[in-house]
Amino acid sequence: MEKRPLDPRKIINVKGKIHYNESKQAWNTIKLKTEFLKEFQQLKEKRSKFSYELMFCRTVEELNKALKELSKKGEIMPMLMFLYKEG
Repeated sequence: MEKRPLDPRKIINVKGKIHYNESKQAWNTIKLKTEFLKEFQQLKEKRSKFSYELMFCRTVEELNKALKELSKKGEIMPMLMFLYKEG
C-alpha cells in the first residue's frame, strides 16, 4: 500500500508532554493536542492506519544536507520535534 503524506495548511507550534506507559515500561505515548488534530483531520479516522518516519540529524550540517535532499526529491516538509527534560 502506498504511503501518502499528511499536509498541514499552516504553521503549527504545539507543546505537549510525553507520558510513561506503565504496562510497557517505556516512554512511548505522545498525546496530540487539539491544534495539531485540527490541521491533520485524517488522524481522527479511527479505522485508518497511520505510520511515521523519524529522522534524527546529529548536527546542523547533517540537517541541512537532509533538507537539501528532500528538496531535490520534491518531498513534503518534515516536522520538527524537540525533546526536553523538565524539572
